[in-house]
Amino acid sequence: MDTIANLADGFAIALTWQNLGLALLGAFLGTIIGALPGLGPSNGVAILIPLAFSLGLGATPALILLTSVYYGAMYGGRISSILLNIPGDEPAMMTCLDGHPMAQKGMAGEALSLSGIASFVGSIVATFGLILLAPQLVKIALLFGPAEYFALFTLAFATLGGVSSTNQAKSAFAAALGIGLAMVGVDTQTGVPRFTFGEVHLYDGIDFLVAIVGLFALSEVFLFLEHRHGSSDAEGKKMTIGRIVPPLKMIKDTSGAMARSTGIGFLAGVLPGAGASLGSFLAYALEKKISDKDGTFGKGDPRGLAAPEAGNNAAAGGALVPMLALGVPGSGTTAVLLAVLLSLNITPGPLLFTQNPDVVWGLIAALFIANFMLLALNIPMVGMFTRILMVPPRVLMPIVAMVSFVGIYGISGSSFDLYVMIGFGVLGWVLRKLDVPLVPIILGTLLGNAMESNLRRAITISDGDWSVLFGSPVSLVLWAVALAGFVLPIVVGKVIKARMHGARQTAQAEEMDATD
Repeated sequence: MDTIANLADGFAIALTWQNLGLALLGAFLGTIIGALPGLGPSNGVAILIPLAFSLGLGATPALILLTSVYYGAMYGGRISSILLNIPGDEPAMMTCLDGHPMAQKGMAGEALSLSGIASFVGSIVATFGLILLAPQLVKIALLFGPAEYFALFTLAFATLGGVSSTNQAKSAFAAALGIGLAMVGVDTQTGVPRFTFGEVHLYDGIDFLVAIVGLFALSEVFLFLEHRHGSSDAEGKKMTIGRIVPPLKMIKDTSGAMARSTGIGFLAGVLPGAGASLGSFLAYALEKKISDKDGTFGKGDPRGLAAPEAGNNAAAGGALVPMLALGVPGSGTTAVLLAVLLSLNITPGPLLFTQNPDVVWGLIAALFIANFMLLALNIPMVGMFTRILMVPPRVLMPIVAMVSFVGIYGISGSSFDLYVMIGFGVLGWVLRKLDVPLVPIILGTLLGNAMESNLRRAITISDGDWSVLFGSPVSLVLWAVALAGFVLPIVVGKVIKARMHGARQTAQAEEMDATD
């Protein structure tokens, strides 16, 4: 009954005109951002952080705007995947396998609408899962002490191989770099400046909002200046939309795939570090094993489209569970949202549901509303969203740069932060060229101080006895999961690459046969 009462209070907050407008704006902008190849939800949320702060929004309205962008980008990633065979983001890669062949058959409208329905099913069920699971996770988390929290943060870093699309070594390097950046500033216990090099502006540490906008948004601009200037990848390409609403038989035939994939995707999202990419792949792989009796997957089978879309959107909702209940991001985008919470002086974790219930339940209620808004947007406006893909990058990227500079200066009023943001933009550009993931840097910057603080507290309480870190059953379980989380992505990654390579070779062979 408490959950129902809390959710009712949340809807009272979310149904104000301001929050409804922000949810609609976020859903619309997120869908557009998700449709643009290469941006994705992490970049989309990072780009719009300055807008949320420059508008002077409170904690709940800002989160409603940004999480609506998050959900909208997960919906929108399918548009370019289906129409252009170019994934809008990593989780949308699996959507290309059957979505684009459907579009080539003249079923682009049906494919876009069906993927929107599958996305809605995955997201709405994941939001219910957030309601049921997060409070229970909070009860368990209240048993945590400093040693358990240090083990939990270690688990988060150990599972970074699942967040990143590259190897474990590069993820570990990026995480170490992020932890090093978190050490910049005055030591809270000793008062000694660390890695400030005499620069007074660094005494308060590095503002992670500046780091996020620089690493994600500006690095994208720099990559455009290097590779995409004068190109028109998305220009001039048109696709026949065809029928907008899929037939009821198609929805009925894919309902089982949506249900199974939603469960798989939600579990993948709840696991720290797994994220929507793994949820999407597991959903497609499972559905292919169950349903592909006639070898139609990869040739435009609607079930092969519905499965990854339901899986990646369910994973997006599931990733909010550990972020809100434990303060540990379940995906790259929730790491960015974690930075927003911390910048608003709200600490995610076990006490969030009791200290800031208006924020949590207002956000959950807004997610329900945003999902219905996204369903309403994504079916009637299929034709309009496809035209967004015609925007030349030379028009888009200057807007991204302008929003970044104006927004960051509006937040801090410091020209020094602009230089720092440019520095992070250059760093992000270099790291992306070296295929070093950026998400572990953000996680390291966000969690580094908390990890250090809990380690010091645990050692202080135990009077210098390091065995306290392994002294409870909870700690031992977390250390064991951390070890498994570090090793398993290496094995799973090799399997995924082998299967993806095989799928590509099969698709190329079929394409060559069709050409002949």
